[in-house]
Amino acid sequence: NSSFSSVPPLPEAAPAAAAALTPQIGVLLYSSEKKAQGYMTNAELENAIKAFGDRCSSISRIYSIGKSVQGVPLWVMEISDKPEEEEAEPAFKFIGNVHGDEPLGRELLFLLANWLCDNYMKDPLATLIVNNVRLHILPSMNPDGFSLRRRSNANNIDLNRDFPDQFFPMNNDEDARQPETKAIIRWSKERHFTASASLHGGALVANYPWDGTEDRKRNYYACPDDDTFRFMASLYSSSHHNMSLHKEFQGGITNGAAWYPIYGGMQDWNYIYAGCFELTLEISDDKWPPANELHTLWNFNKKSMLNLVASLVKSGGVHGRVFSSDCGGPLPASIAVKGINYSIKAGERYADYHRLLVPGERYEVTASMPGHKPKSTVILLGEEAMTLDFVLDPEITDKESLLRSGCIRGCDSQSRFNFVDFLKGPYLGVSLVLIFVLAFLWALMRRKLSLNHFKHRQSVAPKRSGV
Repeated sequence: NSSFSSVPPLPEAAPAAAAALTPQIGVLLYSSEKKAQGYMTNAELENAIKAFGDRCSSISRIYSIGKSVQGVPLWVMEISDKPEEEEAEPAFKFIGNVHGDEPLGRELLFLLANWLCDNYMKDPLATLIVNNVRLHILPSMNPDGFSLRRRSNANNIDLNRDFPDQFFPMNNDEDARQPETKAIIRWSKERHFTASASLHGGALVANYPWDGTEDRKRNYYACPDDDTFRFMASLYSSSHHNMSLHKEFQGGITNGAAWYPIYGGMQDWNYIYAGCFELTLEISDDKWPPANELHTLWNFNKKSMLNLVASLVKSGGVHGRVFSSDCGGPLPASIAVKGINYSIKAGERYADYHRLLVPGERYEVTASMPGHKPKSTVILLGEEAMTLDFVLDPEITDKESLLRSGCIRGCDSQSRFNFVDFLKGPYLGVSLVLIFVLAFLWALMRRKLSLNHFKHRQSVAPKRSGV
């Protein structure tokens, strides 16, 4: 039966065995259909997403990143105070239903979107998120697997094993990847996400990189930002109703490779290739909980989901923009932190960067760009996120080199506007003093020129004779 792929094809030479197996298939099919009761079908989810877009049009935008094997659109709800505009803000993405038989995420993410819509300008946390983070929600990455009631997609491929891997040469052929995987990769590279999380079922734990090891053995394998990932995972777990109390995982968090190694996973790919800090959130011991538990599970996870997104601007990070000193143009520079073998890149349009770090530590942050002199600053990151802008000086000034470095490209009216915005921010006081000094000097110069001109006229004018 094509609608339940986990049951193997029946051997033609075994009619007796087939007859004995048929009732079991019927029981399994009935069980899977019973589980799905109370969950939105793919058509119902699509209609609900579009209705959400109409109801919350002032702070949302609905778009599709592609289609599944069977042609089901992969709908995304973007939530922001300016959904039609690009801003210099961190972006976060949630992905649900990576595995077809783990549908809890698709329901919770839809509830999250509606909660933000209903509570914007009423609840401080909802308002903070909508005004300062660009949140993108993909409720279902694997709609075909959901309709087939199985883990894999319509081509029987596990989508969380279909990404390029850092340790082994797998999934490197783009044409061989699944359309759902291609859509995620294209989306992630276009949107420049700061952080993300995928929602799964079957356990209760916040999982972080690395997911695999070089020798394929099960052991703790830390990525360069291990401390930051542990902070993020702990934030989710401690905000959850009972995740941090789970007996199997200390604190409700785990390194992926220490739990069980996987290869071709989406989590590690995000960190390596997309500059995005992704967690894999196992949000229920039951892979497919009964629908009457959805409201309870939403309450268990709501605070965790909100706190994780809000952490991008509330705590744990340094944010800013990078400009060239000679023309004020934005520079898509690289941002590195001393002692951490990992760098991120500032955005192309606004040159904004968002570097997640553990609060309460001292860091040396460096911005670098070809054709410009790098600059470093030592910061003490408190409990709140910090703003740190960079202005880089060109190493060379000939036009050809500046073109290569990106400065001339950035010196249009928009770039000058960006630089004015930059001066309005942390350098407002300095800017005002500089403007006052220049105005004072200009006034003195004008007065001196006027006096000189008056004295010159007196010296050359004819003297009047007395009467």
